[in-house]
Amino acid sequence: MPRPLATTRTVGFTLVELMIVIAIIAILAAIAIPNLMSARLNSNETSAVANVRSLWSGEAMFQKTSKVDLDGDGLGEFGFFRELSGSVGIRTAADGSTTGALFAPATVSASFRKINTNGDSGRGGYQFRIVLPDASGNGVSESPSGAFSGTLDNSLCETIFAVYAWPAGYAATGTRTFFVNQQGDITHTEDPRYSGDDYFSFAIAGAAFSVDGSDPEAITGNIAIGTRGRDGNRWKLVN
Repeated sequence: MPRPLATTRTVGFTLVELMIVIAIIAILAAIAIPNLMSARLNSNETSAVANVRSLWSGEAMFQKTSKVDLDGDGLGEFGFFRELSGSVGIRTAADGSTTGALFAPATVSASFRKINTNGDSGRGGYQFRIVLPDASGNGVSESPSGAFSGTLDNSLCETIFAVYAWPAGYAATGTRTFFVNQQGDITHTEDPRYSGDDYFSFAIAGAAFSVDGSDPEAITGNIAIGTRGRDGNRWKLVN
């Protein structure tokens, strides 16, 4: 008697099994994605602090060379991105309308050579800005080339500068805004208004300075540490 032919069975997942797998993947994603985002923000902020510290060091070295000494008193003046990075020649006029030879070797990374029309340089999910004082101590910003936003005070530029760093996209690339000036103390605050180009709708040059009756745009006076700055936010030291 002939033996019956063996039957084959197609092996695969049932609908219930597929739904279980999808549910597990969704749960893992719900756990992992926030952690990845948090790790990314922490990484960007750590990098921003390192860059702020590097800019402070670069300013100190630039000033020490006295390559820019427009008042001829033998004391060097602080510079902007385009000078420190060797992007554009050092200034030979207080309004930045003329330039001299390139500063070499540069005291900050070449990645800061790219400056937008607002005078900011973007790197690692953060925007950076250097501010120097005019005769009233108010902040003046730079441009990729040509004239600055105001006329610098050569004497004050020997002792004063400020650096701000804020997220290119709040909560997407970072949440904290950082500040440092010639004193070297890095402070930070958290405000969703500090985000990309929206920064310009409210920001003031003296944001991180203590409320003392000075012009909000002034980068003179005491910096806010553990107190509210002129922007209304509480600023804290970076640990």
